[in-house]
This record gives sequence, structure tokens and C-alpha cells, in this order.
Amino acid sequence: MNNPWIDIDLNSYENHMSLENVRQLQTMNQMMKEQFSVYDVESIMVLGIAGGNGLEHIDREKIKCVYGVDINQEYLNECSKRYTVLDTIFKPVCVDLSDLNLRLPYADLLVANLLIEYIGYGCFQNVVKAVKPKYVSCIIQINTDTSFVSDSPYLHVFDRLDEIHHQMQEDELVNVMQEIGYISRLTDEKDLPNGKKLVRLDFYK
Repeated sequence: MNNPWIDIDLNSYENHMSLENVRQLQTMNQMMKEQFSVYDVESIMVLGIAGGNGLEHIDREKIKCVYGVDINQEYLNECSKRYTVLDTIFKPVCVDLSDLNLRLPYADLLVANLLIEYIGYGCFQNVVKAVKPKYVSCIIQINTDTSFVSDSPYLHVFDRLDEIHHQMQEDELVNVMQEIGYISRLTDEKDLPNGKKLVRLDFYK
């Protein structure tokens, strides 16, 4: 059976994420602004890039290459359409990150926002080892209720995500990153209106 993300309509996903009772799109956008600017890097890889939320914060004077990675080719096509200003540096990569024989190019900074939840810790370790970045910046969702998908008119769009969802814990992510030689350097939390929160964790090697 195919990965559920291949069949999720991008507009429905973004409309859900930007609802006032969800506000994940807006909150993550502001967090990504800092992710993209805080480190002295020339190349960035964004895992699970979807429609490219946050790419408007890329400084073209500083960043020479942005890899956008996703399993959904239609998402990548939309990124290219939306961010033509990045056309000379944006490089879409359509790949299944759960592939054990995964090959990815090097990037100074690896960004994984609301992505580890859908591939698991072990798979994420494999991705990091494949890319070999200097820095890793992750945003995970911490749920204070029983559902990882917030209630909305678009809820049915995400029906199959429970097939691949992994519950995230901050301490566990720190531990699995330490196992592959990455040290925690920053933790930042942003509360969401529905009782959930987004937690950013950065690592360096």
C-alpha cells in the first residue's frame, strides 16, 4: 500500500494547518525563519517540504543551495511554481525516506519539521547519516490530548496517517541523535491554540 502522504491534497493540508484553532502553518513559518538564519551555512535540506512553507525566509545572498525533499512529486512541483525567486538554487528531490538504501546529497543544515513523526526515529537516524550535516534542526509536535490531528473540516483527509504516525518525545529524540554523534544545542517551544505545542530541537556535530 502506498504512503498516505502521496494521496493527501496539498490545499486541504495547508487549509487545515492554517485554521485559527490549529495555527501550525503560521507558527512553524515563524520558527523556520530562525532555523534558516541562525547558522552560518551555504546549503540547506528541508525534509517533508510539502508546499514550501517558510521558503520565503531563505536569504539568497547567503544560501547557495536548497534541497526540497518530499515523497509527493506534486508537492515539489508546487514548491517550484511558488518560489520562482529560488529557481537557481532550489533543487527538488522526490524520495521515500524509509528506503534503507537511501542516498541523499550533503547539506550543511538539515531541517526536519513535523517529519520524524511519520518516519520514526530509526529511519531519521538513517537519513541524518546519509546527509551528514553539520547542523540538524527539528520541529516536533507534542500532543496534550489523545489525537495527533486537530479537529477540523478537513479531518477526513488525514484518515490514513495513523498507519505511519509515531508519537514523539523530546528526550527520546535527544537520545537517538546522541547515538549517531549529534549533541543537543537548543530547545524552543511554541504553544498552539488547541493545547498542543511545537518543540524545536537543534543539534550539531
